[in-house]
Amino acid sequence: MRVNYSAAHCGVLDFRSNRSAAQFTVCCRIMSDNDPVEKTESQLKALSDVLETGAMQHARRMLNELSPAEIADLLESTPYSERNLLWDLVNHEKEGEVLLEVGDEVRATLIRDMALEDLVNATEGMAVDDLADFIQSLPDTVTGEVLTSLDTQRRKRLEAVLSYPEDSAGGLMNTDTITVRSEVTLEVVLRYLQGLEELPNNTDNLIVTTGDNRYIGVLPLTTLLTSDPHSYVADVMSRDIEAIPAITEDDSVARIFEDNDLLSTPVVDEQMRLLGRITIDDVVDVIREEGDHSVMSMAGLTEDEDLFAPVLPSSRRRALWLGLNLITAFMASWVVSNFEGTLEKVVAIAVLMNIVASMGGIAGTQTLTLVTRGLALGQVSRQNRKWLISKELIVGLFNGVIWALVVGGIAFLWFKEANIGMVIAAAMIINLVVAAFSGAVIPLILRKLGIDPAIAGSVVVTTVTDIVGLFVFLGLATVFLL
Repeated sequence: MRVNYSAAHCGVLDFRSNRSAAQFTVCCRIMSDNDPVEKTESQLKALSDVLETGAMQHARRMLNELSPAEIADLLESTPYSERNLLWDLVNHEKEGEVLLEVGDEVRATLIRDMALEDLVNATEGMAVDDLADFIQSLPDTVTGEVLTSLDTQRRKRLEAVLSYPEDSAGGLMNTDTITVRSEVTLEVVLRYLQGLEELPNNTDNLIVTTGDNRYIGVLPLTTLLTSDPHSYVADVMSRDIEAIPAITEDDSVARIFEDNDLLSTPVVDEQMRLLGRITIDDVVDVIREEGDHSVMSMAGLTEDEDLFAPVLPSSRRRALWLGLNLITAFMASWVVSNFEGTLEKVVAIAVLMNIVASMGGIAGTQTLTLVTRGLALGQVSRQNRKWLISKELIVGLFNGVIWALVVGGIAFLWFKEANIGMVIAAAMIINLVVAAFSGAVIPLILRKLGIDPAIAGSVVVTTVTDIVGLFVFLGLATVFLL
């Protein structure tokens, strides 16, 4: 049976009766198992209420009964002015895990006011791959202290991860692996595992290597547990899982996991020596970051943008993008200014001209989005580019003809002049074809220039469609209506 409570009802249970913080947390978890947004809202409401009463110890208990990920959600959902108050309530032993869960920008605001000793303590127990991500966000002086606090083996593992770019397989990998030799029996492997205190997180396979640490395959735990203990590893191991080179880009790693339904996979160097492994939790982070990047970059923002950052930093980051769009707006206005005579004599043109530019902008953005996604997924190559561009041109022409008939007919019925309908129809066809072409070609050009199409593509495509649409429409109007 599922029990449902509203966020407000949970708050009443906790603050207007004598229920404990533990009961409150259970209530909210029952209520919101499948709705993390509602869950965060209810938790924020409850914490705000109890903080207003001044019951700090009660609030501390409530907060620290949540998981690190839930605490991170609350911190990211809290205005900057109140965030430090909540952060001060987090138990020190949880700080490291919480810092790993929040976005880079929020993390930077939290660690800025932390004592050096607290930062060093927060790194204790972090997995090497997590520590590699975390340490790159620390000030240089703190980084040195963290490295000094590590034992020799852990420091070497960390340096191995840091030697690769953050967005590569080497930067994602964890060096905490369990390796076995192919010439031993499963019984020996089982005794070896029983002697360990614990297995690394997300261990589904043991990695099989040669005596000089070269990767040759994996031994799935399911195979180990269900096979004859007297069998040799070489006889039951799997050679189907290919190791990922450490220099592989993170988006390619995500595609490999998706295509092969992997939970983990080994990472090797150029000589096939084992360096570490990548697990599914790291890949999920990559997928989420890629999704955030695709959405945020279209507005000129980063995926780590803090929604509740102070006003001045937020304004400063957005000013550049607004300025760039202002330049493109002036360019479109300049085109219009060259047809003042036409606008003065034919009022209908002023009424209709934005339709052509707007339709072109939408069509161009649609094509741009599809091509940019195709580039990100590796679907667009040198072999299929011409076909793709041709296909988009035909789509643009097809849609141009359809909407030209619609808009031309409406213009004719509105202004009772056939020439106006024909002019806007012709301009619509031309601009939608240009929009399709620019939406397909511009991301290819930007990628070749080393510019992220997701960031710059929309501005360039919109500028092209605005300028071409206005120029063609006003130019045709000048020729045929005056």
